[in-house]
Order: sequence, then structure tokens, then C-alpha cells
Amino acid sequence: MKHLILVLALLTLSTPAVAVQPDEVLADSAMEERAREISKELRCLVCRNENIDESNAELAKDLRLLVRERLVEGDSNVEVVDYVVDRYGEYVLLKPTLTGSNKLLWIAGPLMLLAAFGGAIGFVRRRQNEAETVELTSDEQARLDAIMND
Repeated sequence: MKHLILVLALLTLSTPAVAVQPDEVLADSAMEERAREISKELRCLVCRNENIDESNAELAKDLRLLVRERLVEGDSNVEVVDYVVDRYGEYVLLKPTLTGSNKLLWIAGPLMLLAAFGGAIGFVRRRQNEAETVELTSDEQARLDAIMND
């Protein structure tokens, strides 16, 4: 029983801490929920692969405040994200879009994997063909016969 309680305590303590400060929270709970949704989609520019909702960096706090400010001004979720992307670039998105130059990045990985598979198959086939076509010289054949007869 003690072990179960310990495991449950560790699981609840291991959840990510939310960095949103009480002074950042909006009075309107629906708008705050929208701000949290948007914040979870935006990357902290200081931290690697951490959203601004969980980051304690000053820039993340500024971005959270910017998101809330845009929502208070009446922007939709899409307009807020577009505003932040226009200001900081597409790197700020945790899930990049499949447009423009990103298409090349999305397609390059699978293409490189297919090219590697093709290269590996070609290499194996060439090695098999080389192994099948090798013939022994008469001296090598004589030595092999001498070894086999001993």
C-alpha cells in the first residue's frame, strides 16, 4: 500500500509545472482558457521545445502577456497566432505549417530514407553479384585441391 501511495505521489509531482503567474491570468475564464490553448501551441524562443505556457523565461512571459493582450483587444485565436508568427517567425510554432519552404523540410526526410533504402539495396545486390562471379586462378585451384586432399 505504501508503494502505491508513493507511485501516485511521484506521478502527480512529475506533471509539468505551469509558469503562468497569477498577475497574468485574465479575469474572464473563457478568455483565459483560450490564452492557455494558444500558449501551448507557441514555442518559447529561449527554451528548446518548451511551450510558453510552461516556460519561466522572461521572453515567454512577454509572449504570454502579448497573447492575452491581443485576446483582450478582440482578436481570434488564429489572428493572435498569426500576429505572433508575423512578429517572431514561424519558428515560434511548436507544430509548423505545411506551407512554403516547410514543404521541402517535410518531404526531405522521407525522400532521404527512400534514397538510403535504394542505395542499400543496390549495394547488397552488387556485393552478391561480385561474390558469384569470382573465379579461382589455376594456382589457387591447385592449392585448394592440395588442401582438400590432405
